[in-house]
Amino acid sequence: MTKRLSSLIAFILCVFVFDLRAIETEAKQVVLYDFNTGEILFEKNGDEIMVPSSMTKIMTAHLVFERLRDGHLKLADVLLISEKSWRIQGSKMFVALNSDVFVEDLLQGVIVQSGNDACVALAEGLSGSEESFAEEMTKKAKAMGAQNTVFLNASGWPDDGHYTTAKDLALMASHTIRDFPDEYKKYYSQIDYTYNGIKQGNRNPLLYKNLGAGIVADGMKTGHTDAGGYGLVGSAIQNGHRLILVINGLPSASARDKEATALLTWGFHEFKNYKFFQKGDVVDQVDVWVGNVPSVPIVAGGQVEMVLPRTSTNDMVVKASYNSPLEAPLKAGDVVGKIEITVPGKSPKEIPLLAGQDVEKASFFNRIGMSINYLLWGKRGS
Repeated sequence: MTKRLSSLIAFILCVFVFDLRAIETEAKQVVLYDFNTGEILFEKNGDEIMVPSSMTKIMTAHLVFERLRDGHLKLADVLLISEKSWRIQGSKMFVALNSDVFVEDLLQGVIVQSGNDACVALAEGLSGSEESFAEEMTKKAKAMGAQNTVFLNASGWPDDGHYTTAKDLALMASHTIRDFPDEYKKYYSQIDYTYNGIKQGNRNPLLYKNLGAGIVADGMKTGHTDAGGYGLVGSAIQNGHRLILVINGLPSASARDKEATALLTWGFHEFKNYKFFQKGDVVDQVDVWVGNVPSVPIVAGGQVEMVLPRTSTNDMVVKASYNSPLEAPLKAGDVVGKIEITVPGKSPKEIPLLAGQDVEKASFFNRIGMSINYLLWGKRGS
């Protein structure tokens, strides 16, 4: 049986042009990251070493979430506030010296109030010292793929050799959202928190904004030091499409607010997630040779999702290729072909095509009949 391309689904969908409307930003480092696909949609000095400031606390909280998930820690556990924790400067949740504080209070102190004191307390309580905890933070970051990150403390307090990149921060943020969706939803969108009679609002300006067009900001963390400037890791979602933004090196909180709003709204306006196939989608019905049924559905073996610019011309090809007829016997899940999606400027995407059901070989006499039918009439069938 000669192999041939039996079906070519070559339909021009929308071609996507990558010379997007230019956007400028005064931020020194920027990464706009698509959560669903892992693609970077826009970057400026994304690999440049930078000071993470309080954006460091994303990894601090991540390690706390891990301990909670693994059962090594409970929200109702209490930790002792040391003199180091009590004395640290910068933003604080105002814990009292030698007091016992619930882990959940400290967690909200880190995420909502950006408390350096809460970071030190958690680090000491979980790892014995802040230095040991920072080593764990660095190890975890590198395991996530954040290879250009070194943490020396849990809060982001200025320290030579404490650094990261915008790309690494985007990775760390995406891992937190993916690995701990319930915890992320509960704490990172919290507008304010009161501890020790002191109410403090979340420092993330995006949480207070109406970004329009169904865009909802739901996290994550701001940061500021003299060395790093004003920065923000922000996440927002629109109709299931999530973007993560990292900006840093801005001269003021108002500039940070302005740039974050502009970049996120631009990202949602210019890009859209396209889902071409879902796993199990029937792509075609294919003839079967010497089978107990005349044809079999072939289905997509995975999901194809791409984030692409909304602006379009005509230059995108989706192609399904496979042999026809397929020869029995077949098992559901057998690879029988592939789907390939080609977009200018992007690497082709491929997923396998699978047999959608079992097909047994026809009986001996039926096979003889099929062969005679084919010789006489050129038809394959049952």
